Amino acid sequence: MTKILFFSSPIGLGHATRDLAIINQMELESCKVFSGSSAIQFFQRNDIEANDVYSPPKFEVQNGKLEKSLKWLWSYYKYYKNCKEISNDIIRKEEPELIISDEDFASIAVAQEQGIPNIVITDILETKFTSGFGAIVEKKMNKTMQEMLQKANRVIIPESGTNQDNIIRTGPIVRKIQKRREEIRKDLDFKKKTVVLCAGGTEAGKFLIKKTINAIKKVEADIDLVLVTGPEIKEEFGNEIRNLGFVENLHEVIFAADLVISLAGKSTIDESVVYGTPGIFIPIKNHFEQEDNAKDMGFNFEDIFNLENLIEERINKDRNEQRQNGVDLAGMEIRNILFKKNND
Repeated sequence: MTKILFFSSPIGLGHATRDLAIINQMELESCKVFSGSSAIQFFQRNDIEANDVYSPPKFEVQNGKLEKSLKWLWSYYKYYKNCKEISNDIIRKEEPELIISDEDFASIAVAQEQGIPNIVITDILETKFTSGFGAIVEKKMNKTMQEMLQKANRVIIPESGTNQDNIIRTGPIVRKIQKRREEIRKDLDFKKKTVVLCAGGTEAGKFLIKKTINAIKKVEADIDLVLVTGPEIKEEFGNEIRNLGFVENLHEVIFAADLVISLAGKSTIDESVVYGTPGIFIPIKNHFEQEDNAKDMGFNFEDIFNLENLIEERINKDRNEQRQNGVDLAGMEIRNILFKKNND
């Protein structure tokens, strides 16, 4: 059996959720997972043994806006260098035959230095966090990242589009639903039209939570608001909102909802698209990736000040047509690399 190490970026929970989809799809129970922060708790709640090795820098978000992006970029660079030392020690000790990395570029750099087959899962081919002097530094970091991607055995991008060279675009990668929607709604006690508010794995969602609660109070419809938070949000938001806290089955909660409101993280958007649940996606302002994700879905940051109207427009809409889940294709591409490795 091929020894696989799976390195999952701990910056947000989106990487961990799609990585779990791949692990479940391929039945990779024997692979070792390395990550950090909230991702560890998520993996463990889903019966995956994960090693807590990384402590990522946090975004500074005030009133829904990303602040001090240059400072964050410098913190990320130092974090990357530290991760490279950590992953180097792990890889030398474990002696894997294949490394799969979901945007943990430090482990990919080590794998390529040591000549170990490697697969990258990523949403982005370059970052655009800074301008001015910071953009010069970021450009050099992007060049290094793109060189890694070119050397990888496969680059799996969870979006639609044309494949090119080693880049495979699979479409959204999410967990498969094993239950009927009516059954999940009964389990969750969803009786009325239900709006699910996803606040993400960090405190960046607090601004969205407060704006959504205020908007729901003004909506003239008999609906329930259900909050799902990450483990770092401890604040109480009043009796008018049901808080599920940190859940391991968010994909089922999204499938059961009539409307999902969320920050514009790729994972939640992909789950709503694949499961057919209408959504409202508000990006963190100046977070280029979230702003691009939101734009693709027809939203922008200013929509946070129009939530009442958006909710009223969408709460009674029919469910969307479900999109194809890319997890099967992602699994097939990984198996192709494993097969080639075992037959070399």
